[in-house]
Amino acid sequence: MAFAPGTENSEACMDFERISRLVEIPAAARRLLERPSVEVKTCLNILYDGKLLCADSFLVIHNEARGPGKGGIRMTATVDMEHTRRLAELMTYKCALVKIPFGGAKSAVQVDPEALTPDSRTSLIKEYAHCYQHYLVPGLYIPAPDMGTGPGDMATIYGCTHVMESVTGKPERVGGLAGRLEATGYGVAAIARMAAADVLKQDIAGCKVAVQGFGNVGQWTAIVLARAGARVVAVGDINGAALCEEGFSIEDLERSTVPELAAAHTALSVSDILFVPVDILIPAAVEGVLNEDTAGRIEARLVVEAANAPVTPEGDSALAARGITAIPDILANAGGVIASYAEWQQGKSGRVMEREQTYEIIEDRLSRAYATVSGIAAREKVTHRLAAQAAAVHEVAQAMADRKWIPS
Repeated sequence: MAFAPGTENSEACMDFERISRLVEIPAAARRLLERPSVEVKTCLNILYDGKLLCADSFLVIHNEARGPGKGGIRMTATVDMEHTRRLAELMTYKCALVKIPFGGAKSAVQVDPEALTPDSRTSLIKEYAHCYQHYLVPGLYIPAPDMGTGPGDMATIYGCTHVMESVTGKPERVGGLAGRLEATGYGVAAIARMAAADVLKQDIAGCKVAVQGFGNVGQWTAIVLARAGARVVAVGDINGAALCEEGFSIEDLERSTVPELAAAHTALSVSDILFVPVDILIPAAVEGVLNEDTAGRIEARLVVEAANAPVTPEGDSALAARGITAIPDILANAGGVIASYAEWQQGKSGRVMEREQTYEIIEDRLSRAYATVSGIAAREKVTHRLAAQAAAVHEVAQAMADRKWIPS
């Protein structure tokens, strides 16, 4: 393992001091987990329409004890190395918690995807594949779609590597997995259903739900929950939010944008959706929306984290003080990486999986992980977040011992 200079003091996502009260963390394991295994920064340079575009790009492989680095490609104007590093670390624990044989990784391209033409986007993704080919072709890093990227970009990468399992989240016609597009949202909905029964002591049918963020993950979460009988009463994105006390129809959720829903029902501001009185609030947009202030004002009984890190540490404390359970991101949004594992298996074996098989794999892995987390939370009288972190860190530490990276 090669450590990049200057990363030793990077702030870790895990609260190792609190976790160590629940499970033993060997000092050597903690040392390895507190800094990434690989960090690469490069500049993607392309020429289009007579103009030169230079975009910084980052790749972080946090830990490979349990397998090759798995994590999406984020494309935004604000992403940087620190952001990529933290997302890679979250992936390590997400994969460990649901016990799939991947390590954690992430990559990013610092560019506004809305500013790209279709041709320049394709050229940029091809340059990305060229620059990272030494990680992609041998399978050291296996990317997938993330914010700002999609199945078409993954198809472009596959076209460069010519290795079916080198990338997941591809369109079905080019080796993608049936059900992969909706997998993360499907998993969030499944966890919401489990948590409603466990924490709220009620069936998901009839639960009032608000979904903040109506991209791929948020929209599919809302659709799957509505199909299960939940009343999805509020949805929102960067353009605003919409409220329907009776619950939006499945057809509305499938076919309408947030502005269209707001025009047909009741319009809310972007932030007001967080404070709608509901049983379950699902933040499915960006990081840090539930902070010390907003978490202290929500009226939900349960929070299910579809986004990565939507709750700040201060927000988490505020929720706990109010007795509001938060199901953490490393559990709630793990459906996507479970499906990615299934697609990776499909690419290696040549076996084609049906959509229902994908759903079954997601349900099975998530239900096992949820049982582990809820069991620790009940037994140790800790939050579901701390319980999930303890289970994940223990799994990675045990893998390190199995591989003789640390003393056993």
